[in-house]
Amino acid sequence: MSLENPGDLESPVLAIDPLLDDPKTRIIVCCGSGGVGKTTTAAALGVRAAERGRKAVVLTIDPARRLAQSMGLTELDNTPRPVTGVDESAGGTLHAMMLDMKRTFDEVVLQHSDPERARAILANPFYQSLSAGFAGTQEYMAMEKLGQLRALDAWDLIIVDTPPSRSALDFLDAPQRLGSFLDGKFIKLLMAPAKVGGRAGMKFLNVGMSMMTGALSKVMGAHLLRDVQTFIAAMDTMFGGFRKRADATYKLLQAPGTAFLVVAAPERDALREAAYFVERLAAEDMPLAGLVLNRVHGSGAPQLTAERALAAAQALEEPRENLGDGGIVDREAGKTDSIAEGAEGAEGTDPKTRADGTSDDATIPPEQRLAAGLLRLHAERMRVVARERRTRDRFVSVHPEVPMVDVAALPGDVHDLDGLRSIGERLAGDHPAAA
Repeated sequence: MSLENPGDLESPVLAIDPLLDDPKTRIIVCCGSGGVGKTTTAAALGVRAAERGRKAVVLTIDPARRLAQSMGLTELDNTPRPVTGVDESAGGTLHAMMLDMKRTFDEVVLQHSDPERARAILANPFYQSLSAGFAGTQEYMAMEKLGQLRALDAWDLIIVDTPPSRSALDFLDAPQRLGSFLDGKFIKLLMAPAKVGGRAGMKFLNVGMSMMTGALSKVMGAHLLRDVQTFIAAMDTMFGGFRKRADATYKLLQAPGTAFLVVAAPERDALREAAYFVERLAAEDMPLAGLVLNRVHGSGAPQLTAERALAAAQALEEPRENLGDGGIVDREAGKTDSIAEGAEGAEGTDPKTRADGTSDDATIPPEQRLAAGLLRLHAERMRVVARERRTRDRFVSVHPEVPMVDVAALPGDVHDLDGLRSIGERLAGDHPAAA
């Protein structure tokens, strides 16, 4: 595809403002690979939604913590905090929070067990390890927190920033993962003595499980095995609740009021991941709103191709005597001059150095050299534009039905609310595409 005729492959336009303004939109989930501006997109959507009248909260589980800096908050924690500086004249508000995985797990334990059992669970060494870093715990707790925020009904729009790369899909897999873990043979085996109870339970443990526990003690250590068994016994009554809430949140993600936004950059790997996300969301019946293509480069002079810009730069960089009043002239004698200069160079003189000691570059006016440099920069920009367009077109050719919005690259990093507003304008198409 040539740059003279861009737009050979076009996708439906993703309309952000109607999505934010629709009161039926209650949850927006931003997912995508790492380093594509997902956190910034989520924050910009929150600011724009609040300033258009929505009561929004942004939940991030991205450990980079850039959200706090861009929103002017000293820190984010497990409690939604108001963001100051947002224009609330339309009746909207904005809160932001970062998921604290362990604290959320602790809250679940305290909420769904009696005080004595809760103390036993919170003090259990195996629980402390599990709540701090067990695979899939972060994603499950993100779903727990999402369910909690939705149940509070204090906000009419929840925007979720998911972890980077394919781990974001663990957000969808968390309920099934947890169910598989809790229903696994190992867990059932460890739960068996507690289910039998009392002396019978001890007899069962001593007789029926003596060989198994002996082997496990050697592998895990006797103390760890006891901690696990104590944890399983204490958590037994909560397992069904975990599964039930996770399944409810999963259905919430499939509901019409939820919208998934896949965030990508115009790069091959990022768009390959985006295609994977799109296909996975479709397979799970998750409502995909569209794709946000971040950091797209453009030009204010797209009609000037890279080839023409380079040709013009080369012409401007020719010595002055090679230019006529009308510009470049045919230079038949140039070959002879070049041979003569080459002969001088063979004697140890720089070919570009004249007899009077001046160089060819000295005959080029400074403004001409500056113009040539700018033309070369433009040529490089047009190459980037062409490469990004080809990459974008490959995605569109495979997923032509996915609505898309191109967000022009900013000249610098986003570090305040004004920067987030600027991103919001680009998301909504209120800003020219060239950057």
